[in-house]
Amino acid sequence: MRTSALRVVRGGAVALAGLDVVVPAGQVVGLLGPSGSGKTTFMRAVVGVQVVDSGVVEVLGLPAGHPDLRRRVGYVSQAPSVYTDLSVRDNLRYFATVLRAGRADVDRVLAEVDLVRLAERRVGVLSGGERSRVSLAVALLARPELLVLDEPTVGLDPVLRRDLWALFRRLSADGVSLLVSSHVMDEAQRCDRLLLLRDGHLLADATLPDLLARTGASDVEAAFLALVDRGSAGAPADAPPDHHARHAAAPTPTGGRP
Repeated sequence: MRTSALRVVRGGAVALAGLDVVVPAGQVVGLLGPSGSGKTTFMRAVVGVQVVDSGVVEVLGLPAGHPDLRRRVGYVSQAPSVYTDLSVRDNLRYFATVLRAGRADVDRVLAEVDLVRLAERRVGVLSGGERSRVSLAVALLARPELLVLDEPTVGLDPVLRRDLWALFRRLSADGVSLLVSSHVMDEAQRCDRLLLLRDGHLLADATLPDLLARTGASDVEAAFLALVDRGSAGAPADAPPDHHARHAAAPTPTGGRP
């Protein structure tokens, strides 16, 4: 998947400002940034449901939204896209028919997202996190080559978050590309590469070790803030850390903790 000079304007404001991005096969790429940074707009453009003002969005060799991509791309939005008056299993059976998947695929995805014990329960009585897992199960039915996940771990307990990330790693090992958005910075360490967005601008496209080395930060949140500060000061986002300036500006011991 790649975008070139991708620009989107929503409500008169620039939501994406000319993004150039590549998501290689078999990688988990994290899309990180605060609310309003453009993460969801970018993902909507990738799956072909966002009006694009200019630029190119190519997915698996085809234009985003092409009919031939329907079974090859799985998309899970923040709002669960399942029927609340049907059971979990009946939802999956319905979507399996739409996607031309088999009954064995229904059983497979129930196990993959830990929904076996809830299979006969009506979706309307499930928690928000459980409904999100049903949507993820639907996205996995056709064994997609690209999986686009908009904050899939929101509302999940630590055990389920761990298990879902283990699933994402297994999928990437099988050659599936994953684009996963999050505003939880500690999930960055689970990704092969990171895209850091702020106000529609791409602050960084790098591995976590490269990002930390580039900014001189100890964790991804500190790296993100360092990039924001550099941008505000007019310095290039990928400029190396200025250790001399940092030491010169450091407070004296009497000034308390740095």
